[in-house]
Amino acid sequence: MQQYPWRKLLFFKHNSPNLGTVFPIQIRRTLQKDYQIRENLMERANPLLSVWNAPHGLPPFEQITPTDYELAFTCACGEHIAELHRIAHNVSPATFVNTVVAIDGAGQSLKRLSNLFSNMAGSHTNEALQAVERTMSPKLAAHNSAVYLNEVLFARVHEVFSQRGARGLSPVEIRLIERIHLDFTLQGAQLKGDARAQFAANAEKLATLHTEFSQRVLKDEAEYALPVSDEKQLAGLPAWLRSTAKETAQTKKLSAPYAFNASRSVVGAVLSFAEDKTLRAKLMEAFRLRGNMNAAAKTAPLIQEILTLRQRQAALMGYANFAEYSLADTMAGKPASVQALADKVWPAATARARSEYAEISQIAKADGVETVTVSDWRYYAEKLRQQKYAISDDEVKPYFSLIAMTHAMFDCAQQLFGVRFTEKKGFALYHPDATLYEVHRADGSLQGVFITDNYARPSKRSGAWMSYLREQTRHDGGEVPIVLNTNNFPKPAAGEIALMGFDDVRTMFHEFGHGLHGLLSDSPYERLSGTNVLQDFVELPSQLFEHWAFTPEVLKKHAKHVKTGETIPDTLIAKLLRAKTVNQGLEAVEATSSLLLDLKLHSKSDFAGLDIAAFETETLAAIGMPAHMKPRHELAHFGHLFSGDYYASRYYVYLWAEVLDADAFEAFTEAGNPFEPTLAKKLFKHIYSAGNTVAPQETYRAFRGRDATVEPMLRKKGLVAANAAHAVKAAD
Repeated sequence: MQQYPWRKLLFFKHNSPNLGTVFPIQIRRTLQKDYQIRENLMERANPLLSVWNAPHGLPPFEQITPTDYELAFTCACGEHIAELHRIAHNVSPATFVNTVVAIDGAGQSLKRLSNLFSNMAGSHTNEALQAVERTMSPKLAAHNSAVYLNEVLFARVHEVFSQRGARGLSPVEIRLIERIHLDFTLQGAQLKGDARAQFAANAEKLATLHTEFSQRVLKDEAEYALPVSDEKQLAGLPAWLRSTAKETAQTKKLSAPYAFNASRSVVGAVLSFAEDKTLRAKLMEAFRLRGNMNAAAKTAPLIQEILTLRQRQAALMGYANFAEYSLADTMAGKPASVQALADKVWPAATARARSEYAEISQIAKADGVETVTVSDWRYYAEKLRQQKYAISDDEVKPYFSLIAMTHAMFDCAQQLFGVRFTEKKGFALYHPDATLYEVHRADGSLQGVFITDNYARPSKRSGAWMSYLREQTRHDGGEVPIVLNTNNFPKPAAGEIALMGFDDVRTMFHEFGHGLHGLLSDSPYERLSGTNVLQDFVELPSQLFEHWAFTPEVLKKHAKHVKTGETIPDTLIAKLLRAKTVNQGLEAVEATSSLLLDLKLHSKSDFAGLDIAAFETETLAAIGMPAHMKPRHELAHFGHLFSGDYYASRYYVYLWAEVLDADAFEAFTEAGNPFEPTLAKKLFKHIYSAGNTVAPQETYRAFRGRDATVEPMLRKKGLVAANAAHAVKAAD
C-alpha cells in the first residue's frame, strides 16, 4: 500500500493577517499572540524549525519531541500561506513559471514536516504523538481548504489553464497545469458562496474523524493479547511463531508463557498452522473484532459520520454520490467501470473458491470436522498444499531469510534498472529496526536514499506501506528522494535469523516496487513525480515487481538454506511455482468482496440510520458470498477506507493493477528472460521513472504496445483455464 500523499494530509487553518512579506520569526510572534502558544515552547530551540543538517537532509530524529510538532506546523503553514500570497498577488500577468511552477515548489517546509509526522504517526507512535495528531488533523484540513479555496490564486491558475494551448508549453508542462487545475477543482475551487465554506468545514471534520478511526483500530490491535498457558495449544506452530508468542507475553507482562496479538502476520500464521481449533477460532474472532472491541470506542458511529460528510462533499461538487466524485480522477473514471471489472472476476473467483472448499472439506473430514469454518479454511488449505504439492512452510522458510530476500530484491533492481543499494551505518534514525541504504546509478551518482523498517511492534500500525521523507523534484537544483518501506514481519528472538513465508516475500517485493517507483522518478515537477499518479495506476509498479520474487533465476541465486548454505533445489522451486495458485480462489473472493463492499457503500447517498454490520451482511448476501468466507477487510476496521480518503471507493485499485501487472510481466515471459534488456529499459522509462508526466493509459501503451487485457491475470491466479479466459481492456 502506498502511504497517503502529503497533499491528502495537509490541513491547517491559519488566521494571521498580512502574511505576504513576513518571515518565520514574525510568523511565530504573530501566531504566539493568535494561538497563545506557551512561552516554554518559544524559549527552547525547536529542531523542526532549524535547517536539517544531517546527511541527506534527514530529520534530526534524536532531538525531536512530540511537543515540537504543533509549533513547527504553525510556522510551516504560515510560510506556505505567505508563499502562496506572493504568488496570488504577483503584479505581473500569470504565466506558467510564476504561477504553476511556483505553486508546485511552494510549501517545502510543510511538505517535509508532514512527511515526517505521518511516518512517525504510522511507524512509531505514542500517546503524545497521537494527541498531536488529534489536535493538528482538523487544523491541517482547514489549511488545505484555505489553499484550494483561495479565489485569487485559483484565478491565476485558471488563466494559465485556459490559455495552455496557446502558450507554447511542452507536453509535460501542459500535464502539470492540467493536474494542478484539477486538484483545485476537485477541492472545491469553483464552488460559489456558502458552498465553499461548507466544503471546508466538512473537510476539517473529516480529518478529525479519520484520525479518530485510525487510533481506535490501532488501540484495539495494540492492547489485545490472547494468553496461552497450555503448550498443547501450540501444536503445529513453527518455531519462529512460538518465539514471537513468548516475546509478546513477556512484553505485555502476562503470567501466561505465551500470547498472540491481533496483527495480520501473526493471525495469518496461526490460522495456517495451529492444530488447536479453539486457538484458531479465538484469534480469528479477535482479528475480525478490531474496531469493535471497546464498547465505548466502536468505529461504527465514526464510519456513519464519515460517510455522511463524504456524501455532502460529493453533492456540493455536483455528484450523485461519493463513488462518482472519487472515481472522476482515475483510469476507471466511473463506478460502472469498476463494477464491470468485478463482474469479470467475481464468477471465476467464487467458482474457484467453492472448488477449493470441496477439496479442503475432504481433508477436514479425515480429522472428524464436518463443516469447515472461516477460521478453519487456511489450516486445511495448508494441509491441502502439503498433500497436493508435497510442500510445507517448514521446508520452504529456511531458504527465505529476510537478509537473503533483501539482497534478492536489490539485485533485481540492479539487473533491471542499473541501480545499486549500499547499506550505510551510523545514521540516527527513528527506531533501531530501521536501516538506511544509499542508492546509486551505474555512473556512481546518487539516485536516492532508501530506509527499511521491517518488524512489527506495538507502536506501529498494522499492514505494509511505502512513504516518503522527501519526494523527487528538480526545483532549486533538484532533490533526490528519501523513500521508506515499512512492513510488519514478526521479529525473531535474539540471535535468531528472520525467516519469511511465501506471503511475506511477496509483501516485501510489493512495497519495494512502490519504493522503486519513488526512487527512480525523473520528473521536473514534484506534483508529477514518483507515486503521484492516478490511484488505479499507483499499484502497478508494486504488484508488477512481485513477479520477480519467485522467478527461478532469482531463487537459484538468492534462496540459500540458512544453516547449510544449500541452494534451493529445482524440485522445490517446481513445487513452489505449482503451488502458487493454492488458495487463489479464497484470496480473490476476499479481495473482490472487499472492493464491492467499498463500491456499494460509497455509491449510497443516504446514510441516516445506517447499520454498518447489517449493510455488510446484506451486501455480501446479495453478491453471493460463498459460505464460510469473509472479506479481507470488514468495515469496522477497514483502514483503507476510513483512516483517510485516499482509498475510499478506490479499493478496487489492487485488482485493477493486477490486470495491468500480469499483462505487463507476460511481456518478459514471452521474451523468455525476466531481465530482457530492451524490455527493462522500456519498463524504466514508461513505468518506473515517468511518474505522472504522461497519462497512465498512454505510458502503459508505450511500454506494452497495446492496452492490457484481463486474461493474463485470470491465468496467473488460476481462476480459469487458459482457453476459457476472455480478453478485455483494463481501461478505456
